[in-house]
This record gives sequence, C-alpha cells and structure tokens, in this order.
Amino acid sequence: MTKEYLNPPELFDGRKFGFSQVVISTGGKTIYLSGQVAWDADHQIVGPGDLRAQVWQSLRNLRTAMQAAGGGLSDVVSLRIYIKQSELENTRPVSEGLKEFFPSESAPASTWIGVPALADSDFLIEIEAIAVLEEE
Repeated sequence: MTKEYLNPPELFDGRKFGFSQVVISTGGKTIYLSGQVAWDADHQIVGPGDLRAQVWQSLRNLRTAMQAAGGGLSDVVSLRIYIKQSELENTRPVSEGLKEFFPSESAPASTWIGVPALADSDFLIEIEAIAVLEEE
C-alpha cells in the first residue's frame, strides 16, 4: 500500500495549517471512524469552554480508535472537522493540534465545517476520520 501526499503549487499550502490538499492511497483496507469529541473514557468532558483542550482530547481519542482498528494516526488520509461557530474566530488550536498529531509530510486531507451546535452543548469540536490500513 502506498500513500502520496500532494500540495500543488497552484493551491495554497495547507501544511502550515496541518493538512494536505490531496492524499492518494492505493491498496489496503479502509477504516471509517466516528466523530471523536472531548469525552474521556468515563464520559466526562475534557476542557469545558477550552477549544485547545478539546482538540487535544478529540485527537487522542482518534488515536485510540485507530489503535483499536490496528493502525495509527499515520494511516489517516482524511479528516472532517466540525467546529462550533462560536469558536471560528480562533481556530489556531485546531491547526496546532493537527500539526502536533500529524507530521506535515503525512498530513491528511481535511475539511473544516462551522456548525451552530454539536451533540452536546459543551462540545466545541468533533473530528471524524477515514484511514487506510495496509492489507496483510
């Protein structure tokens, strides 16, 4: 299985925000991960009112889900990130989290979507993913 990350010079360089413009994957098994939020294993919100804390917890949860599927964050090829509209003026923590958890040479493709609300009023962000694992 191979993954190729493209950032054509005709498009803005998304890597400085923590994502690639294009990811091409051949072969492998596709994994679809439900949106991850800032709940811990005890169903408690991590970082109420704190976007940075919620980004980090959501990404840790995503990593845990990927490990359960037999892979890691390096297998993630696409993210869909839902951000509560009230937080759209300060999305720096989202970029910082993506750059922390995903190296720029293998940053997944990404779409950020502003939403009026998420499933729980305390959620500021939800991150869902698609990953490709190498076939054994």
